[in-house]
Amino acid sequence: MTYAKAGVDSKHVRETHKALAKRLEATFQNRKRKVGWPLFPIGHYAGLVDLGGGRVLSLHTDSVGTKVLIARMMEKYDTIGIDCVAMCANDLICTGAEPISFLDYMAMAKPDRSLVEEVAVGLVKGAKEAGMAIVGGETAIVPELLSEDGGFDLTGFAAGVCKKEELILGDRVVEGDSLIGVASSGIHSNGFSLARKVLLKRYSLRDSPAPLDRAPGEELLEPTRIYVKPVRELVGKAEIHGIAHITGGGAFLKLERILRQGRLGANLDGLPEPPEIFRLIKKIGRISDREMYRTFNMGTGLVLACPEAHANRIVSTFKKYGQSALRIGRVQRRTGIRIRDLQLN
Repeated sequence: MTYAKAGVDSKHVRETHKALAKRLEATFQNRKRKVGWPLFPIGHYAGLVDLGGGRVLSLHTDSVGTKVLIARMMEKYDTIGIDCVAMCANDLICTGAEPISFLDYMAMAKPDRSLVEEVAVGLVKGAKEAGMAIVGGETAIVPELLSEDGGFDLTGFAAGVCKKEELILGDRVVEGDSLIGVASSGIHSNGFSLARKVLLKRYSLRDSPAPLDRAPGEELLEPTRIYVKPVRELVGKAEIHGIAHITGGGAFLKLERILRQGRLGANLDGLPEPPEIFRLIKKIGRISDREMYRTFNMGTGLVLACPEAHANRIVSTFKKYGQSALRIGRVQRRTGIRIRDLQLN
């Protein structure tokens, strides 16, 4: 089994993104020499625009994806709002920005007040953890677009701010930089098309397979970890050259965004053993190691590049917030992403 066979061809998606970005960047001229002039090409973790006075606005939008299907199957909706906030906030901090504002968009096949209220519980909890205010949103009833038995979709949009000198874009990453990996809280919000197809062939979501401490549905609904607080504490206090959010559509290949767009490489020889949920998906689906590390976070949700002299401070700051962090590798001149002897690209 592969992610592409499950319905998500990451290579095709990346190629589509590149073609779309080329077309959309023509609009940059609309704000030339005005407030809102784009500072960086499309393709990083967030869009960056100049606010003037040395301030930068960072913008990002994302969704919970097919994790909403697991929520529907489990009839549990009070955590996916956390995921929605996390997917936006975690990408914003990869630019050095402080997340400040959030909007949500919820599309539903039919009105369901109790569902909206449950989702809102998670949105509020996630916003508190990320330090953001939810300033508005939209609820759309679109029965023709979604399954009429209660289908829905959840998307978020977030804004962050920072000073220009605080921007973290990966342009300062150099050969020899340490790579610090921060533990995920599980599968987060990516790779669910593959995970669902593999696990539901063997188990029901409420089964308790021997390798897991809890049912697959509970494991899959574990909210995405939010990394905002420790990263914000480190900005300006530690030298951070790049931050990568390890998510779907490439997973560890996302490191290329901070490795000068692939002009440097990384050797991740210190990654910890992946949590049991990933080992179970790999075993049941007979999925290769390469495909797993290109699809899932495998237990590492965030990677920071820094000089070795700053590694201990970064590790200890994450541990202060109850988040496990450790050195997982180094930046190398040789291009490509390698996990021990496994070449991902």
